Amino acid sequence: MKMTTSILPLFFLVAAPAVASVIVASPSNNQTVNGSISYSATSTTNTCARGVASMGVYIDNKLQYTASGAVLNTILPVASGTHSTVVEEWDYCGGATYVSMQITSTAQSGVHIISPAVNGVVSTPASFSATATSSCSKGVASMGVYANNKLVYVANGGVLNAQVSLAAGPQQTVVQEWDKCGGSTYVAVPLVVQSTGTLLQNLQKSQKWNSWGQGPPDYGDCSPSPCNGFQFSHTANIASPSLSGSSTEFSLGGPNGTSPWGDVLFSLPVLGQYSSQNLPDTGHTLLPTLHNFTYDTDFFVSNVSITQVLEFDINMYMNGVGMIWGTQCNNLGGKEWDIWDNENAKWVSTGVGCSLINNGWNHVTVQVQRTADNSLLYQSITLNGQTAVLDKTYPPFRVPASWWGVTVNYQMDGNAKETPNVTYLDNFSLRYW
Repeated sequence: MKMTTSILPLFFLVAAPAVASVIVASPSNNQTVNGSISYSATSTTNTCARGVASMGVYIDNKLQYTASGAVLNTILPVASGTHSTVVEEWDYCGGATYVSMQITSTAQSGVHIISPAVNGVVSTPASFSATATSSCSKGVASMGVYANNKLVYVANGGVLNAQVSLAAGPQQTVVQEWDKCGGSTYVAVPLVVQSTGTLLQNLQKSQKWNSWGQGPPDYGDCSPSPCNGFQFSHTANIASPSLSGSSTEFSLGGPNGTSPWGDVLFSLPVLGQYSSQNLPDTGHTLLPTLHNFTYDTDFFVSNVSITQVLEFDINMYMNGVGMIWGTQCNNLGGKEWDIWDNENAKWVSTGVGCSLINNGWNHVTVQVQRTADNSLLYQSITLNGQTAVLDKTYPPFRVPASWWGVTVNYQMDGNAKETPNVTYLDNFSLRYW
């Protein structure tokens, strides 16, 4: 997928610090923890015009975690005892600044729940965060989450961070660890799940989808089909294949394979300008209140071998700020999920695999967030029941002040021969709050 929106620098009118700095919200110096350390920090610099490149955590002089950009949030397990820890930032000019802290851990064997609270009230997807320690000398092999006696998530090692979709109402969940010696411990976490936000359903059925072809070399938008040497279309109310009885067919193809690498962007405005859901937000009172979005859809892949890339995006434009949460399954380019770096206008591999079901239905859920400073937080991607917690943050970009709205996108990228390809969407929803 090639993003074609003009990228302009974004500036905030704030008092600039005199030098680079690292601000650690947690942990505090000389804090005592139980088996894990929760790190939350931000950094700034005015000594490098290009800004902060990344942040990292050292424990006992070993680099344990890194995050792109100027925001860091993670949980790391530690053994019993006192540890020297450092949170450091590195800028794009080669500079670095750090803060050091002493932390004491009183780790005991078992599962240590950080969130959610036992008997707590949560929204869905619920955020599960936990660590585990074991008396087994080989350590913890994996951790998992059960919901109503069904295993719904598994992570390797002794740290678990997961976004788990749960039905509304009382739910019986369990967080369990398995060690490398054959032992296991668990903690029951009963919850009450409340419905959160507003749900827009069956978006695939809307008659207000827009479509543009994007072809090499500049990948500028063109419409209507055919253009750029290839053709594209979408057709609603398809009975088969369908899960609900009314899917939408999306197609892309070129004549005799003569226009390789062509893409088609299908876009639906849902909030603000041109809203397909009768939510124009003309008073500009809705969008500023929104911080969380969940993109959820079933999608049918007719032929995995010719499906180059499938893309699932949420776009938000407000007060001159552009935010594109772009996620794509780079199927023929490594079978990995990529996410979109707005500031540098490029795709970044997450290292998370995306294995698609051929000639069958797949299900994807993308959870993202707009932070307080309009940064884009990629929280998680769930494909066919497997959740990957990303926890990646990128800055936004500048757009014309007149742009106001939220859109959802679905994109198909053609392969080297622009082989005609057909996919389907069904049960497509967007939840926002």
